Amino acid sequence: MALMGVQLVVSLLVASIMQRMAPHCSFARWLLCNGSLFRFKHPSEGELCALAGKQMPKNTRRDRRQNGASENKPLTVPKDIDLHLESAPINALDALVLRFFLEYQWLIDFALYSLGVYLFTEGYYCLVDASKEVNIGAIWCLLTILFTLRTLFTLMSHYFRSEEGGERSVCLAFGFLSLLVAMLVLVVREDYLEFGLEPGLASVFDNLEVFLKRQGWEWS
Repeated sequence: MALMGVQLVVSLLVASIMQRMAPHCSFARWLLCNGSLFRFKHPSEGELCALAGKQMPKNTRRDRRQNGASENKPLTVPKDIDLHLESAPINALDALVLRFFLEYQWLIDFALYSLGVYLFTEGYYCLVDASKEVNIGAIWCLLTILFTLRTLFTLMSHYFRSEEGGERSVCLAFGFLSLLVAMLVLVVREDYLEFGLEPGLASVFDNLEVFLKRQGWEWS
């Protein structure tokens, strides 16, 4: 069996399915557009005028002639009118206008497919002695982490470029909070936070050494 034979075939198959199914079936789009989230419809000017007891302004010929020279006054209504907004479930068209929605959809779908590839590779390793093969499931998980960090960096750069300083303060506050939590974790004994990372890293380096030697690379 060639190096990364079965895993590579499954990885390419999953990538093809993800590309073809994204416009038709998306788990991330279903999370937002399954009917659990609602939006409120904006009232029309006629409804606002009726509730405020005002007449709908009419544009006469004289007003139309002066349209280029003067601007119409904005419609003002009292704050205490009995206004009841109609609600409607959010659909895909409503979500498309949201900023970073496409990035969110692609990231969640990619993470879901990465989980599927990782579970397949773990089952494959349990059934077959594939110690000499590179774990492609781990590569998918690593790509998911990299894409998540890229999206997070994009969001933070957008917040830092904002004219209002509230978002920037929130980012800085959570950054210092994460730093504080990381420093507290360093104080905890290793017996309580031992996840078995050292044997896993040793296995990754051993597999990578075999792969690089077969490609003619020197491993030191």
